[in-house]
Amino acid sequence: MIAKKGIVTKRSGEETLNVEVYEYRTHPKYHKRYRVTRKFLVQDEKKQGNAGDEVLIVPCRPVSKKKSWKLEKILGHNSATQ
Repeated sequence: MIAKKGIVTKRSGEETLNVEVYEYRTHPKYHKRYRVTRKFLVQDEKKQGNAGDEVLIVPCRPVSKKKSWKLEKILGHNSATQ
């Protein structure tokens, strides 16, 4: 099972989160590290994630056309919402 760690950017709808996952890669010629950002739509059935939270997401069966990840657990809460 491939889990990814990311940050919730916003809630879009009742049970959907937008999560940004950062990955660092090295350029093959210049050997400089650069950051690659990917965005995922995540199913949040318990409605517990908020913007700014650090979360762990795992793949699941497709819930909709673009949503095939679900929220596994929240690693850190946003301090502004507490």
